[in-house]
This record gives sequence, C-alpha cells and structure tokens, in this order.
Amino acid sequence: MLFNSYIYLLIFLPLTYAGFLLFRRTGLRAAMGWLVLASLIYYGWWNPNPAEPWNPAFLGLIVGSCLANFFFGRYLAQHHGPRGKRMLALGVTANLGLLGYFKYAGLFTKTIVALTGAGLTIPDVLLPLGISFFTFQQIAYLVDAYRGETKEYRITDYFLFVTFFPQLIAGPIVHHKEVMPQLERTRSSGRRSIDLSVGLTILAIGLFKKVVLADNFAPIATRLFEQASLGERHLTMGEAWAATIAYALQIYFDFSGYSDMAIGSARLFGIRLPVNFHSPYKATSLIEFWRRWHITLSRFLRDYLYIPLGGNRLGVSRRYFNLFLTMLLGGLWHGAGWTYVLWGALHGFYLCVNHGWVALRKSRGWPKMPAVLGGALTFLAVLVAWVPFRAGSFELGPHGSTTAALDAIRSVLESMFGFHGISAWPDRSSYVVKASHAYRAIACVLLVWLLPNTQQWMRRYQPALGLRSFSKRPILGSRITWRPTPKWSIFVLLLLLGVIYQFDKLSEFIYFQF
Repeated sequence: MLFNSYIYLLIFLPLTYAGFLLFRRTGLRAAMGWLVLASLIYYGWWNPNPAEPWNPAFLGLIVGSCLANFFFGRYLAQHHGPRGKRMLALGVTANLGLLGYFKYAGLFTKTIVALTGAGLTIPDVLLPLGISFFTFQQIAYLVDAYRGETKEYRITDYFLFVTFFPQLIAGPIVHHKEVMPQLERTRSSGRRSIDLSVGLTILAIGLFKKVVLADNFAPIATRLFEQASLGERHLTMGEAWAATIAYALQIYFDFSGYSDMAIGSARLFGIRLPVNFHSPYKATSLIEFWRRWHITLSRFLRDYLYIPLGGNRLGVSRRYFNLFLTMLLGGLWHGAGWTYVLWGALHGFYLCVNHGWVALRKSRGWPKMPAVLGGALTFLAVLVAWVPFRAGSFELGPHGSTTAALDAIRSVLESMFGFHGISAWPDRSSYVVKASHAYRAIACVLLVWLLPNTQQWMRRYQPALGLRSFSKRPILGSRITWRPTPKWSIFVLLLLLGVIYQFDKLSEFIYFQF
C-alpha cells in the first residue's frame, strides 16, 4: 500500500485514525493493539504478483521475525555475560541470514557463476517489502538489549515499535527509546487537534513533493539513461548533465516526500519520528551530506558498524579503512548489485578524502573553504555518484546484467565530461526529451538550494525528533513559519489541488525497493 495511493489516503489512513481515537477512549493498550493490527494489514496488503492470489507468507515472515527477536531481546536484557554475548551473536546472525537469503542470494549466485562458470541455478527469490529496514531496526534493538539500554516491554509494545506503518517500509530506522515513551503519553484534546493539523500539513507537503515534483522528473532521467544504455548513440554533454541532475532531483524529492509523509502520518497519532532528511544538497562537505541524507541509516551504520569496527580509536589508517568499509556495506544495503557497491565505494572514498582534507587543513592552520565552493564541489561529487546508483536498474532489471549497467555508467560519465563532444543538445530528430524539460530540472536546483525545508517551515511545532543537532538559528521569521491559521490552510489546499491535478499515475517510492 503506497502513501501516494487513493486506498491509503482515502480509506486506510482515515479508518485507522478513527479506530485509534475510538480505542484510545477505552485505554492505551487497546489503542496500541489497534495500531498493530492496522500496521499488519498495511504490510499484508502488498502482493508481489498481482496476477497470483494473495499469499500470507510474507506477513508470516514479519510476524515470525518480530516474535523471535522479542524473545531474543528479553533473554539478552537479563544476560549480559558470555551467554548473552553468544545469544546476541546468534540473534544478529539469524537476522542477517534472513536478509542475506532474500536480498543477496541472487547476487552472490550470479557472481559465482560469472567468475567460475559453475552451473548453478540462480534462485528466484522475491524481496519482502521493507526487510532491510525492519531487520536493521531489530538488530539495533538486540544490541541495545544486550547493553542494558532497554526495559521490559510487552509484546504489543514491541510489535508496534517494529511494524508501526508510517516507518515500516522505508524508515526512518527508529530506536525503541525514541518511540516507546511517546506511546505511553496521554494526549489532551487540544494536543490531538494540533497533532492532526501538523500531521495533515506535513503529509500534504510530502505528497506534493512526490506527485508533482519527483514523478515529473522521473521521465526525464529514465528516458535519457535508457538512451545511454541502448548504445545507439552517446548522449550529448547537455543531455548527460540533464539526465544526472533530473535523477538527483527525482530521488531527492522522492525520498524527501516519503520522509515527510511518514512523519506526517505518525504525527496524526501523536508520535514524532526522527528526522531522516534535512536539505542534503545544501551540504558544504560530504561529511555534512551524510549527516543530512538518510540520517537514521547513517546513525545505524555509525553506532552498530563503524564504532564496533574500532571507529577512529585504532589509528589513522584503521579509521579510514573502517570508514570505507562502512560505506561499502552501506552501498550493498541499498541494493543487491555491484553498481550499489560502486556507489558506496565512491562515497567511502569521498569521506576519506574529506576527513583527510580537514585533518590537513587544521594541521596547517588553513582557513575553511568558502561555503559556496564547498557546496558546489559536494553537489558535483554527489551527482557523479548518482550515476552508478541510477544504473542499478539496468543490473537488477528482469533482463539486466552487471555489464549492461557498467556500460551505461561509462557512457553517461564520458558524456558528462566531454569525451563525446561538448554539444549542449542534439537536433530535433534525435530528441529523447525536450530541452525545456532539462532547463526546468536545472532551474529547480536553485529552488532546492534557496527554499527552506519542511522542518524549517514547521519548526514552531517540532515536527520531528533530532532537529536540535542542526542549526539553532531560525532560517525564517516567526511570521512566515507555519501555524494552524486560515492563511496556511489555504496554502495546504493549494498544494492538494496541485496534487489532484497530477494524480493520474501510481508510482512506488524509490526506497521501497531496498
């Protein structure tokens, strides 16, 4: 069930909210049980093959995973010695084994066949929706239980922590200590009305980003990248840059829109999710970019991979190795293809260079790079890395291959940097997309850089957790930040009118495939 679908917006979400208010009158436990049931219905709605009858296997998978991890966590909360450590290793291995089978069995089999020529059959394994996210969330819970950072939760609490539908499919990856205390708070009727208006506003903003912005940049990027993959002709320099910028904007608004819709949906129930996306294209360094893009994944990789590997405690060389390995595995988490590994390796290299530059600059007493220059270099590096990320569809598609994806990457990058000439646009007989579409994409970059984000518009009502780690200086005056007034109601209605005008197609969020 997609956030940007009629079934979610007009049926599921209103019914779930109405049921929540009804059960909340009888008690907290009943309301939580209702949300668990609604979340399982939300997850179970997914049918990987609409041509076949609905199959409960994947619903059974998430329920079984939650049950197993709940009892693992209860044991670990009471055993912190060697027995607990062995049980933790078993629990983490079981979770990673489940993820590895469903997500990476095909990749590893294809790689072995390509390298050895072995006559292995590539398994046809369907990727369960959201398995990467709920697996990482539960691994974090097990580690925290072993460290003594959890308390005794009821099974309903745990199920809601894992399956809460706004964050179930594509995050944010939440900590138990962020969500659990909020579930136990009593909300006054005035507080609930604020939560309703704030939640609906953020939901509308996210829907606008997805339907009106991301889905209109998608055809530009898709057609140009497909042209590069066909090999019939090379893209011009202008087309290659337009393709890359269009995809950068598509994934930006797609993920930003999803994050807003997740935060807005959760806020209806009085729950603030952690901020997961905070204007990453405004970053002035790659270090800052990863503090702003998929923030909860970066936090997980730091706390449960980079630091346990030794972090920066074992010397400079080991620090850079740990950093590079963390990003390499982060790339593999995004997709079961070598193009995603290449994307992770690029960002690992970028971060090593960035940290090395900071260390050198401080040792020599050099001033910081001007923000404009740092922002331009960061954006350029991110654009280059998006090329292999987008080419992942040519590797993982029904008839795709790693060779086809690498050929597409090479073709686009060569065109971007003038290896096939420096012409801006082909003649009309060779158009893939109109030049005006490309100019629109380029102009939109300025809007991304100049306009405030959702958290800044809504800062008066603290839309998400974790915003204090960003600048405390308000970017907007108090008069033009959002408030529940008629003026802002008109603004939301205008957004929804724009959505309705464009609401003629249904497209998945990019991060749903991970």
